[in-house]
Amino acid sequence: MRIEDALRLAVEADLDLVEVAPMAKPPVCKLMDFGKFKYEAAVKERESRKNQTHTVIKEMKLRPKIDSHDYETKKGHVERFLRAGDKVKITIMFRGREQSRPELGLRLLARLAEDVEELGFVEATPKQDGRNMLMVLAPHRRKAEGSKTVTMDGDEEERDSA
Repeated sequence: MRIEDALRLAVEADLDLVEVAPMAKPPVCKLMDFGKFKYEAAVKERESRKNQTHTVIKEMKLRPKIDSHDYETKKGHVERFLRAGDKVKITIMFRGREQSRPELGLRLLARLAEDVEELGFVEATPKQDGRNMLMVLAPHRRKAEGSKTVTMDGDEEERDSA
């Protein structure tokens, strides 16, 4: 339909000619109330924003020659973050001559990944970034996920498996 005809129909019906698909060939237009169109678009955007998950990345910094007690403490923090459903970025900071021994950092990261494997998995493998070595751990399950159980009488219960 020609634009002039569509505009004439819109004026006669006391509506607006709204272009709904500008990238289509030919562009798609509808006769509708423009205020209603804007409201519906805002509602759709709000719904999509509500369904987005906000991922939090916690960071834990270690040194290659960390003491065993300090390692256990830091591992406990990492476990707590993973249980809460957050991703954890592990950074190993090298200083001085430690930079010539990146295998110490790799060994430490592998040990940490193995220690927390029941709570999370390695999302980004260890890689050297200047003086630091980075690795990202992600939880096996997301924050909002809880497991549903069906009881003997058929009712569903929501329970958190943490």
